Amino acid sequence: MFHGCRLIDLSVPLESNAVSEPLPGTIHYVEHSGEGLAQMQQFFGVTPDDLVWSDGKGWAIEDVHMITHTGTHVDAPYHYGPTSGGEPAKRIDEVPLDWCFAPGVRLDMRHLTPGDEITVAELQQALAKIEYQLKPRDIVLLQTGADQRINSKEYFQQPGLGRDGTLWLVEQGVKVIGIDAYTIDRPFANMVADFQRTGDGRHIWPAHFAGITNEYCQIEKLANLDQIPVSHDFWVSCLPVKIKAASAGWCRAVAIVTE
Repeated sequence: MFHGCRLIDLSVPLESNAVSEPLPGTIHYVEHSGEGLAQMQQFFGVTPDDLVWSDGKGWAIEDVHMITHTGTHVDAPYHYGPTSGGEPAKRIDEVPLDWCFAPGVRLDMRHLTPGDEITVAELQQALAKIEYQLKPRDIVLLQTGADQRINSKEYFQQPGLGRDGTLWLVEQGVKVIGIDAYTIDRPFANMVADFQRTGDGRHIWPAHFAGITNEYCQIEKLANLDQIPVSHDFWVSCLPVKIKAASAGWCRAVAIVTE
């Protein structure tokens, strides 16, 4: 089925103390000649001289301390609330695999400015521009260009979906929405400013909380959407790590494009 295809990496790595994370995690690296060797000595009761094949060196492993919403990841409906569509919300290990391996559609939102809402009209205009009609289970990828600023504080300056745009996509049969930015919502600062100005709590996290009404998953912190040579007629794989009862799972998202 995928003979003659090219894989395009749409993911960013997990890394220690990343600038692009409000809640940065850490990675402790166990090296071959230090802790890795000591651990092997403990487990196997050997000396360095006994490790003939490795010239006296041990293994390398990493101890990762970070939330499941770090790096490129898939949010499960449970992230938004305990119920979705009136039923218990799916956790990441309950999300159907076919939601996460499906045809992709890239919608260019790079003309919007930070803090702008990606409205239903914007989504419809983007679809009309590429002459495409959404189909059930399409994975919609929103291209903002924020990934180009991932190593700076400006990374958090992005447009994002609101409640109406999110629900409109889900009503078209979309189960997974991705974005090349920190969050699928508008920046936290913009939501806070609107809340403080109006006192209306509906300004807070509207795209995420839309998943309480109608279930969907999202891929956050995508990258390299500009490397996909077509706007549709490609596939996306965003299979999440299967973490028991979790609200999200890290993933290695890729686009599969026919050469």
